[in-house]
Amino acid sequence: MAHPAPPLCRAKELREIERCAVAGGHRDLMERAGLAAAEIARDRLGDLASVLVLAGPGNNGGDALVVARHLKSWWYDVALVFAGDADRLSPDAKAALDAWREAGGELLDEIPSGKEWGLVVDGLFGIGLERDLTGRYRELVEHVNRLDRPVLALDVPSGLDGDTGVARGAAVLADCTVAFIALKPGLFTLDGPDCCGEILLRTLGLDGLDLPGPPGHLLETSAVERLLPPRRRNSHKGSYGSVAVVGGAESMAGAALLAGRSALKLGAGRVYVGMLAENFPPVDFIQPELMLGTPERLTELDIDCAVIGPGLGRSPQARRWLGHWLTTETPLVLDADALNLLADDGSLCRRLKERSAPALLTPHPAEAARLLGTTVTHVQQDRIAAALALAEIFRTPAVLKGAGSVVALLDERWFVNASGNPGMASAGMGDVLAGMAGAFLAQGLAPEDALLLAVHLHGAAADGLAAQGVGPVGLTASDVTEEARRQLNHWVYHP
Repeated sequence: MAHPAPPLCRAKELREIERCAVAGGHRDLMERAGLAAAEIARDRLGDLASVLVLAGPGNNGGDALVVARHLKSWWYDVALVFAGDADRLSPDAKAALDAWREAGGELLDEIPSGKEWGLVVDGLFGIGLERDLTGRYRELVEHVNRLDRPVLALDVPSGLDGDTGVARGAAVLADCTVAFIALKPGLFTLDGPDCCGEILLRTLGLDGLDLPGPPGHLLETSAVERLLPPRRRNSHKGSYGSVAVVGGAESMAGAALLAGRSALKLGAGRVYVGMLAENFPPVDFIQPELMLGTPERLTELDIDCAVIGPGLGRSPQARRWLGHWLTTETPLVLDADALNLLADDGSLCRRLKERSAPALLTPHPAEAARLLGTTVTHVQQDRIAAALALAEIFRTPAVLKGAGSVVALLDERWFVNASGNPGMASAGMGDVLAGMAGAFLAQGLAPEDALLLAVHLHGAAADGLAAQGVGPVGLTASDVTEEARRQLNHWVYHP
């Protein structure tokens, strides 16, 4: 990778970091966290005087109590709602509660009505939440959301699972989330992006701890922008590989063309499209550089990467061509109906697992569920686990697409992609991603790098278009291809 990606830590890893920190003499983590969050709150409050702080039953509530104490000492009007049991607090949280009381602070049972809060600080639940919110806790979360006031969430918005991004019954919709020590994967996938708002990190002075890095990372531009090297002046189209796209069954020709156009515009030297439909045009009049033909024609060519699946269908003919390419030594990108055919046919799965040549899997949640023999709900309940299972079972890097796409590699590393927006929820986006990955494989990138670059660039292109006012509403896959080409050239030649 071009640069190390920021680590993403799940609850078990964070608890180990905290244990090591305390053992190393860092015993004031709650005080550090509370002060860091209070300073952020102060910056956001400005001249607004009234603050509502919600403190829950665990250490997240202890952090909130420290926040409240500091804001009160800075002369803000602080109302603190305590939703815990003082007798069951941890020693650190109990000390924070005692310090709040000694500072003259009061504990409220309910959110006061009729006040116009400058800011709401959410400290109900952090990374330790393992059940759906019910009763009083759910009512408090829903009340906060109804207030329609700026919300600063401590570590994780209450109700959001920090490991998985699942909103457990209800979750606070924050404007800003300050993550302590390390970023959490749930902030960036599934419901996380809708709940967190702006995400800030405060490491609390633990950057220098000598700890083993977690296998998870946030996939940002800095990690991939230099993966594709600049081109030598002394080169030709054969220097950048040939891509074959196999798909385009009856009424689905557009999917294969989108993948082919994407592969061409992201740098493949030659792109062939093998169309399963009986009647296809002799030329793509939008992109005449594409070479259209039958799947049989592709077997006569020297192909560096084959993208199987866009518009493929599930006919016997489609099954036969997937089986053919699985027996070759050609690197593959398997998408769409290629994945559905794999899920339906154990013999095809065995061929994939037995291959020595690389392959990449690019399923959306429904396709992943079919491949794993489970339900979409189960896949979405732990997207990281599902992506890792795909990589392990099929022995190939895989991306589980969606809000915060998860890339799983063969060495058990995983990445949550930080780019992308709701405009990508439109037809053909997956075909474009498959073509991009194929182009990068054909140009010689390692399979892991090709997938990481394609996934992040795909989302970054959509973000660039949205910033220009082209989307998110009405964003098309063809738009993304054009913007991805522009951004990639900027990354490679104008860093």
